Amino acid sequence: MKHSLPLLVGSIGLLVGTIGCEDTGLRTTETLPQRTKPEVWVTNYPLNYFTTRLAGDLATVIYKAPSDEDPAFWKPSDEDLTGFQQSDLIISNGATYEKWAATASLPEDKVIDTSAGFSTQLIETKDVTSHSHGKEGAHSHGGTAFTTWIDFKQAIEQANAVRGALAKLCPQGATAIDERFAALKGDLASLDAAMEKAAKAASGRPLVASHPIYQYWARRYGLNVATVLWEPETVPDDAAMETLQKILKDHPATLMIWEDTPDPASVAKLKAIGVSSAVFAPTANTPDSGDFLSAMQTNIQQVEQAFAKP
Repeated sequence: MKHSLPLLVGSIGLLVGTIGCEDTGLRTTETLPQRTKPEVWVTNYPLNYFTTRLAGDLATVIYKAPSDEDPAFWKPSDEDLTGFQQSDLIISNGATYEKWAATASLPEDKVIDTSAGFSTQLIETKDVTSHSHGKEGAHSHGGTAFTTWIDFKQAIEQANAVRGALAKLCPQGATAIDERFAALKGDLASLDAAMEKAAKAASGRPLVASHPIYQYWARRYGLNVATVLWEPETVPDDAAMETLQKILKDHPATLMIWEDTPDPASVAKLKAIGVSSAVFAPTANTPDSGDFLSAMQTNIQQVEQAFAKP
């Protein structure tokens, strides 16, 4: 599935990284401009946030998924794919997140699967659901659950995988990377503790999620979550409401968790049947404002307030 790129030979065109970092790719000046730092390409926004914080000025971190697309179903252009292939390091989410990587030729020795450390804990979903929305077109939510980072303990493991890869790429910057990781780990641990505290108010309470992306979140924080397949920008039709009503017969949820701010008409339809709404955005792509940390703090505050209501 993945194959190492052939080495590009040429004594004149060999490029080197900054002092303290290893430029692992052999490139020619005919195909790429000279680099003063190693390039690290990442596949979603959480990894971009982790990598940028840990790398500091040791490497150039590149994240290419457009802001209006889900990175899990994004397909890199030929130019972007070449960028991945010619980078010094590729930070991937793993857990089948990068659908495009299954058919791409990537240098195995440069790909870091940040979920490999908990691969035995990955969740396999029983129901295969396929739908279409946005620029991603038709896609499936069956198979391995991939929104790994909203279990903040797993997020720490993913950040640690990035730390190890960067320390190997930039050995003379390892101490600084470790110091930055300690700070990042502290922030993620604080999120974990806050979410764990908030979830206590919802212990055993039936909840419903608008999208099948909350598996690790539900498991880590002991939440009882059933799922529909709705989009925040699309108002549910009669068939969608009927499907929800069937779920509510055996799973009497009074709160729906949305991946983004829902259409007010959707909120009104739910309210009419006794279901309130709250947003916990996975933040797979770059937020409109703030960063990963502030987005998750807002998420936790929103669900904490919602959980406190009957």
